[in-house]
Amino acid sequence: QLQLVESGGGSVQAGGSLRLTCQASGSTYSGYTWNNYCMGWFRQAPGKEREEVAIITAGGDRTFYTDSVKGRFTISQSDAKNTLYLQMNNLKPEDTAIYYCAADSDYDCSRPKYWGQGTTVTVSS
Repeated sequence: QLQLVESGGGSVQAGGSLRLTCQASGSTYSGYTWNNYCMGWFRQAPGKEREEVAIITAGGDRTFYTDSVKGRFTISQSDAKNTLYLQMNNLKPEDTAIYYCAADSDYDCSRPKYWGQGTTVTVSS
């Protein structure tokens, strides 16, 4: 069972930056290391469905971004692979949402099993 705890949310003006952090802990599957887990960031804006924001694949060899954040957001991991970051630059009001960290033992987190509680990002114009 994994636990994911997000931090770093807050309120900023448009054009500002925030860095989200997700700390993973708990027991990985037998024979697995953190390197075997994909991790990602998802968000849910008021009145909208949850969407994928950025994913880093198991092994950390590939990253994926939703089109609306490309060039502004960067996903990264610690060397130990159990801490996930999301650097968000040039924030826009439409980035306002609750941001969730997710993880799973598959390659690309298409349907992650483990979720954090979320951290709120508010961007004002």
